[in-house]
Amino acid sequence: MLPKVYIDGHVGTTGLRIREWLAGRNDIELLTLAEAQRKSDTARRAVLNEADVAILCLPDAASREAAEWAAHTNTRLIDASTAHRVEDGWVYGLPELQPGQREAIRQAKYVANPGCYPSAFLLLVRPLLEAGLLERQTPISIHALSGYSGGGRPLIEKWEGAELGLGSLVYEAPYALERVHKHVPEMTQYSLLDNAPYFVPAVGPFRCGMRVQVPIHTGLLQRGAGDTIWEVLWERYRHEPFVRVLPNEQQTNERSFDPQACNDTNRLDIHVAPHPAGHVLLIGILDNLGKGACGVAIQNLNLMLALPEPTGLAA
Repeated sequence: MLPKVYIDGHVGTTGLRIREWLAGRNDIELLTLAEAQRKSDTARRAVLNEADVAILCLPDAASREAAEWAAHTNTRLIDASTAHRVEDGWVYGLPELQPGQREAIRQAKYVANPGCYPSAFLLLVRPLLEAGLLERQTPISIHALSGYSGGGRPLIEKWEGAELGLGSLVYEAPYALERVHKHVPEMTQYSLLDNAPYFVPAVGPFRCGMRVQVPIHTGLLQRGAGDTIWEVLWERYRHEPFVRVLPNEQQTNERSFDPQACNDTNRLDIHVAPHPAGHVLLIGILDNLGKGACGVAIQNLNLMLALPEPTGLAA
């Protein structure tokens, strides 16, 4: 009997992409609701409880409610919202985070999908703290650029609508400058940093793609660390199917760090750009709806169902 999978919220931006990437697989049974029942709590609860694994692509409050429905059932959950990412009892669903993370995901009833920005940030920074190249007290700043699909349907409609003409914008637009971004708690908790990073996100005039930049001043690095950062990251990820540490580029140009370079894949590309003054720029590039959301959800699904992890995913 094939394992049963239900996507709660399959018509939203994340749910739709997950559904598309799972379509055609013959190793799972994808449960669906008729359109007329899609918003019925009774119907949703019934099919969720029938599933072996349910993927929640819902607003935070709805995800919390669905988690309560599953509490006394055998249904296992992958939550793509921010509701449970730093909550006790939930395993953080970033398989490459640390040794043993995959096994924790395999065994978990509750898995919280990571955010798109944090996925790149954590895989750039955490190995450096573990290797002693950065101290836990190090002040870290992040400049990140995302395609507008990262904001879901409202932001897609805003950027693709004719009223504001944002599609013709020739520069990025920073946002969330007036508040603590919802991704900061997971960035802080799983990076091993003592203090929250200063996070400056921005949206660009393209649908999908993401570039996360972490500049590290030479004064923040342990002596000689700038020469070994690339080696530490390469050694950490050289056997990972979805994380590539690319060779240092001595000569760069305008297209060297294209935020759309990993679109339609589950891949994260890591660049290490050393500066003659001793500073280092860490760069992570991923599809915000691929490795940043839908792809990693499918990674987690495969692990939880004891299927080959790369099944159905493009690297």
